[in-house]
Amino acid sequence: MKAIDTLLDLGDRYAEKSTWKDFALTKFCLFSMGAAIGMYIPREHRAKALCGCAAVFAATYIPLMAKLYRIATENRE
Repeated sequence: MKAIDTLLDLGDRYAEKSTWKDFALTKFCLFSMGAAIGMYIPREHRAKALCGCAAVFAATYIPLMAKLYRIATENRE
């Protein structure tokens, strides 16, 4: 598991040195890759793929927005 720990440590260091712009570029990159892959899904399987994507979106978006809400409403000292 040393390789995984090394990759996770690299991810932490990258996040520390990144700005919102870096994360926005990452999101655009992943979105465009996903859209390109989605173009190759056969028509008869697209509905299943959409359901899976919607489930992943909901499972990730809700916690992210909950964290954003907590940060936005906390008192600044």
